Amino acid sequence: MYDKSLVVEILLQILNASKTVAQRFELVDSIDYFINTPEGQEKLDGICMQLIAIGESLKNIDKITNKTLFKKYPQVDWKGAKGIRDIISHHYFDLDAEEIYFVCDTKLDTLIQTIEKILKDLK
Repeated sequence: MYDKSLVVEILLQILNASKTVAQRFELVDSIDYFINTPEGQEKLDGICMQLIAIGESLKNIDKITNKTLFKKYPQVDWKGAKGIRDIISHHYFDLDAEEIYFVCDTKLDTLIQTIEKILKDLK
């Protein structure tokens, strides 16, 4: 068995970071905003930092739970959610703003809802 309180603490951090990304992404109306405006580039930078933290924290939960927890919640592409951290961290100058936009636009709500469900199930 694993330390449930530690997992809950990390999940709360992930939830907070995910909601921060959602809040920052609210003003983003297109990929062009990310690429062609100073404000958009700042948003992209801030969002990427949060996505790195989310991915790293998901990896930590996998270590703590021996990769058992996320298997119960297949609605999220956990491998992709963890992998985006590596892509951003190791290929930052080749960052694909289109991919970040796609993740924020189509995947973020599911991640938030699933993390909330996991937290509820663990309590």
